[in-house]
Amino acid sequence: MEIGSSAFLSPEAFSFNNGGGDFSWFQDMENGFNGNDEKRGRKEREESSVNEELKNNVSMDIFSSILLFDDGAKQEQEQEQWFTDSNQEGAVFEANYTDEVHDMNDYFDQIQSHYTEMNGLDESRNKRARKSSSPVTDSATAEVVSLSAGNADNAGPSHSGHQRRLWVKNRSQDWWDKCNHPDFSDEEFKRAFRMSKATFDMICQELEPAVIKKNTMLRDAIPVRQRVAVCIWRLATGEPLRMVSKRFGLGISTCHKLVLEVCSAIKAILMPKFVQWPDDNKLKKIKDEFESATGIPNVGGAIYTTHLPITAPKANAAAYFNKKHTERTQKNSYSITLQGIVDRGGVFTDVYIGLPGSMSDEQILEKSPFYRSGINGDLKDMWVVGSGGYPLMDWVMVPYTHRNLTWAQHAFNEKIEKIGEVGREAFARLKGRWRCLQKRSEVKLQELPVVLGACCVLHNICEIRGEEMEGELKFEIFADEVIPVPENNLRSMASVQARDHIAHNLLHRGLVATGFL
Repeated sequence: MEIGSSAFLSPEAFSFNNGGGDFSWFQDMENGFNGNDEKRGRKEREESSVNEELKNNVSMDIFSSILLFDDGAKQEQEQEQWFTDSNQEGAVFEANYTDEVHDMNDYFDQIQSHYTEMNGLDESRNKRARKSSSPVTDSATAEVVSLSAGNADNAGPSHSGHQRRLWVKNRSQDWWDKCNHPDFSDEEFKRAFRMSKATFDMICQELEPAVIKKNTMLRDAIPVRQRVAVCIWRLATGEPLRMVSKRFGLGISTCHKLVLEVCSAIKAILMPKFVQWPDDNKLKKIKDEFESATGIPNVGGAIYTTHLPITAPKANAAAYFNKKHTERTQKNSYSITLQGIVDRGGVFTDVYIGLPGSMSDEQILEKSPFYRSGINGDLKDMWVVGSGGYPLMDWVMVPYTHRNLTWAQHAFNEKIEKIGEVGREAFARLKGRWRCLQKRSEVKLQELPVVLGACCVLHNICEIRGEEMEGELKFEIFADEVIPVPENNLRSMASVQARDHIAHNLLHRGLVATGFL
């Protein structure tokens, strides 16, 4: 059997064989084939678009990386430029600073050399002035002074005489100039400084070698009289330093410094002359004065201890707490003590300053050099009369403190009380004349004993020279002593017998009614 090729039927023939209907099978097949082609083309187009998108993304990433790289390079260049500029500015600043330091050192060396030359001229001028006082020498000295002033003017404006005013603030000294004037009355001077002009001049003369200062290129030194006046007026009035500053036309710190300097000079120079234990002749005179006034023999002085208010110290404040003053004033009070022995005229012969205010009179006495002198036997054949706060010893006489006294004991206590009144009145005049002792001091605690010692010296000077106090300056002393238990203040049986013997003699010799003049 031979198989041959046969042609496909045309659409018309196919339609005819199927009864001439509308069925077009060939057309559908074409459409099917054409649909597959369209799908394939659509898929290819999608794939091409995805590939193009991927290419675009890759291009964008590459472009972004290039931009970031360029930004990093620019930042590095900017940082390098900033470091370079900073180093250049630092080098310029350091060079300028070095130049300025060299210039300032050169200027300082010039000023120092100029001051050295001027000080040499001043010293030579002072030596010439001391060697000769003739008018010719005075004129030559004036010529040297004018020549040095001319050299200072030529050296520059910083060394001229006019420039010197910049170192001192201008303050009014009218009040002190008025007090220091010769026409100023002695009564007004005494009212301000608690002493006459003659006494003030004597003190200035004694202190001049210790307090005098030389003039400098910057300012003139404060005169000795003004230095002493600042200290005495401050002690006499107790006014704050700002008021002292206004009175004398000086700075507050300068006034404080002057007070301490003059007080130190008073303690070093005048205290050995005016506060000293009496020798045998003076001691005999003191004994005779007390015996003629009270009938008690061998009394060499009256001892008393007073308390001076202070601000509560930062360290060990409890030791300075004054219980008795606190109870009296209802305020916390702190104080230091001043123990003094006075003669018949109220002049201090011994002082002991600076122990805390919580200590009793007996404890203060035991700490003092006077107590050691008595223990060593240097106070024989004499009594120092004190209040009941002191112990009865071979050289300390105190009143009877127990109850139910006899007539002789009561009379003896009256005489002892009158002797003790001498000590209290002396301290009353001390505090009344120097009012800085009545209030809390602005002076540091370690410097306060020097100020108190100066007040005692000035008190003795006024008492010895007969400087009377005005009535308005009187001060009432508050009883500071604490009376101990009677059995605890008896230290010697010999002194007990001696006291009884003195009391018996006072009664039987008819000396009980003796006035204390």
